[in-house]
Amino acid sequence: MRSHLVLALFVPSLLLRAQPTASPATSSIQAGFAERDITPAIGSEQPGGYGKSYHRSFHDACKVRVAVFDDGKKRTAIIGLDSLVVPRKVVLDARTEIEKRTGITGDAVLVCASHSHSSGPVGMTMPGEYDQASALVQKLAYEESSSADPGYLLRLTHEIVTGVVAADKARQPAQLGFGFGHEDKVAFNRRLRMKNGQSWSHPRPGNPDILEYAGPIDPQVGVIAAWDLQGQLLGVIVNYACHATTNPGGISANWIQYLEKTIQGGLDTRAPVVFMQGACGDVTQVDNLNPYQNPKPEDWSRFVGGRVGAEAVRVILSMAKTTTAPVETRQEVLHLKRRPPSPARVEKAFAIVSQPRPVGDTTDWLFAKEIVMLDHLVKVSPLVDAEVQCIKVGPACFVSNPAEYFVQYGLDIKKGSQHPFTFPCELSNGIVGYVPTEEAFGPNGGGYETRLTAYSNLEITAGTQLARKGIELANQMKAEPRPLPPKAPPFSNNPWTYGSVPPELE
Repeated sequence: MRSHLVLALFVPSLLLRAQPTASPATSSIQAGFAERDITPAIGSEQPGGYGKSYHRSFHDACKVRVAVFDDGKKRTAIIGLDSLVVPRKVVLDARTEIEKRTGITGDAVLVCASHSHSSGPVGMTMPGEYDQASALVQKLAYEESSSADPGYLLRLTHEIVTGVVAADKARQPAQLGFGFGHEDKVAFNRRLRMKNGQSWSHPRPGNPDILEYAGPIDPQVGVIAAWDLQGQLLGVIVNYACHATTNPGGISANWIQYLEKTIQGGLDTRAPVVFMQGACGDVTQVDNLNPYQNPKPEDWSRFVGGRVGAEAVRVILSMAKTTTAPVETRQEVLHLKRRPPSPARVEKAFAIVSQPRPVGDTTDWLFAKEIVMLDHLVKVSPLVDAEVQCIKVGPACFVSNPAEYFVQYGLDIKKGSQHPFTFPCELSNGIVGYVPTEEAFGPNGGGYETRLTAYSNLEITAGTQLARKGIELANQMKAEPRPLPPKAPPFSNNPWTYGSVPPELE
C-alpha cells in the first residue's frame, strides 16, 4: 500500500517535470528595479501630527523603491516612498533631474508616499511657507507645528533621482504578470455612524452609540511582478489601501516593512518590493467594532504587512506572464479652491491661540492654530494644484492624485476604468490633505477628516473632480487584455495509460 502511495505521488511529479514551460526568447518590455535608503536621523521630527514630536529610536530602514518599465517607445518610473507625504516641490525637482539624467519625461514619473507615520520629516509645514505671515502665525507654523526639514527634503529628492537612474540602468528584457488578491481582515473604515445621526472617526471600541461602519474598505491587493527571461524575479509592485499607522516602535517603514519581508521570504528573493498606497483616507488597521484588545504595535505591523504580503505571494504564484506590455501616460493639473474659514471663526481662533498652549486637552487650541494658519494660506494661495496622473503598463493602470483620498472614490475609479487592473494611488506627486466624499459633508457626515485645517481644506466637490478626471484620463488610453496562460495542446486521443483503467477487484 505504501509503495502505491509513493508511486501515486511520484508519477504526477514526473509528468509535471516532463513538460517544462519554455523561457521566452525575446520580450518587447524591459523592467528594472532599485531601492535607496532615506532613513531619517535619530532626533529628527516625526511627521503626522499637529504639533512637534521627535524620533527617539530606530526600528527598520525607510526606502525609496523604484520600478522602471520601457516598451521601446515610452519609459515610465513608478516610485514608492516610505514617507508620510511627498511635497510637490520634491516631485517637480526630481522630475527635472530625472529627465536630464535618463530621458524619462516628467509626465511618466509617478511618486507615491506610503503615508508611514514613523518616517522622515517631510511635513506638515513646508520651509518658507509662512515667511510672509504675521509674527504670531509664523511662530505657530514653525515652532508649534510639525515641520519639514529642508536638508531631509534635499536628500529625499536626491535619492528619488538616484533610485530612478539605478532602476533605469538595471532594465532588461522581462516577463510581467498582473493580478488581484483579496485581503479583508486587516483594514477597516475608521468612520462609524452614530446614534446622533453623525459619522465620527474612531469613536472607540465599546462605544454604545455606534450603529455601523460609515463607509467601505477596498480589499483588493493589486500586484505586478517582473521576471527576467530565465524566470528570476526582478521586482514586485503592490497596491493596497490601508493607513500606515501601526508604528512598530521608532523610525520605520511601518507595516510595509513586513509586506516586503513576507514577499521576499515567501519567494526566496531579495527583489525590491515597491508599495503604492491605495485610496485609504478613511481606512486604517483599527476596527472600532472589535470587542477585544488591539495587538501591540510590533505584532500589529506584522499582522497587517504579513497578511497583505502573503496574499501578494499567492497572487504572484498564480500569474500568467506576458512579454508585451505597452506603456502610456496621461497627466493634468487641476486648480482646486480652498474652503475658507468664516471671519467669525478666524477671530475666535486668534483669541484662543493668543493664549499659551493649555495643559491637558489641547484639541481646541490646536485646531484654532490650524484655522489661523489656514486664514493666511487662503489669502496668499486660494487655489491648490492637484495633479491627476494615469500611467498604463500593459493591462494595469495607475490612477493617482495627491489627496488622502476616501476609499469610496478609489472604488469608483476602479468601476469607471476600462482597464483590467486599475490601481488608485493616493498621496502622489504632491499633498493636498484629506479629501472626503461629498456625503461626509452632509447632515449625516462629520468626523476628523472633514475638519478644516491648514492641511485639509479643499472645496467639498474636490474628491468628485479628482475621480472624474482620473477616470477620464485612464479611459483615453487603450485597454490591454489581461495575460492568459498558454492553451493546452489538443487532446491526442491518448489518455494516461496508468490511470485509464476500470477498478481492479482482484
